[in-house]
Amino acid sequence: MGGGIELVVIGADGGPERGYAGSAEAGAGARLLAEALPGRTFDAGTQGCRVTLVPPDADANAMLTALRQAAGRPARWLVVCLLGQLVADPRGRRIALVTAGSTADNAYRRGLAWDWVVSAMVHGDQEETLLLVDVVADRETWAVLADEEAAGELIGHSRVPLWGRIARHRTGRRGRDAVRPGGEGSFSQVLGRVLDHGVPGAPAALGPQELHPVLEYELGRREGAAAGEARSLVPGDGGRLLMRNRAAVRGALAGLSLSEELLAVLWRENAPIDPPNA
Repeated sequence: MGGGIELVVIGADGGPERGYAGSAEAGAGARLLAEALPGRTFDAGTQGCRVTLVPPDADANAMLTALRQAAGRPARWLVVCLLGQLVADPRGRRIALVTAGSTADNAYRRGLAWDWVVSAMVHGDQEETLLLVDVVADRETWAVLADEEAAGELIGHSRVPLWGRIARHRTGRRGRDAVRPGGEGSFSQVLGRVLDHGVPGAPAALGPQELHPVLEYELGRREGAAAGEARSLVPGDGGRLLMRNRAAVRGALAGLSLSEELLAVLWRENAPIDPPNA
């Protein structure tokens, strides 16, 4: 088994179809996560993280191929990010990420099926996995996911911890200011901002469980009354991907008398940091 992290980031832009406008900024959010996550992973850093950023206009086959290739490379972690809009099949038994060029008639058939993603992760050549999601669902798909028992069967797997947010996507006049995955106020944008600034008073290494309350607070401020139409996903014992807390580093340096040159070295993104003792 190799070390480091295989990071696969998929932000799928569904294209001009009005009903799938919730995916319009998924590509931008994917680029943000592809840049933000590697430099913040505590025990890997930029050099220990191989990033696969899938183009937002790729089809489902290209997305799945990129994921399977990453899953086939030995590493400690396989982290997959999904951003965009979900759609359910007519019977509500499967869901998929809407991909480019989809229409109301073919979105599910063209999309990247959630169970394909989970299957590739489960059969990957890594010790641990984490599926990070920033997605929205239309009214019909949201109704399917609102049933906790059904949602558990559709998106849950004991070997693939989930972290992120699924929200209802509103279209039309009232939904014109709705938060879109990858857009301002979205889970991915807030996560990138929190990782950049850090969490004052928190330990030097933070997992999803420690970061999530901070993210929820920031998301709630942006969403207001619409905050109830979202489902938070927090991994349990699994999904302990540790991230560097930049605020803790700043606090440690604040009381020291150091030269500007040494501070610059300490702040370099690729400076190695030892993981905490397990």
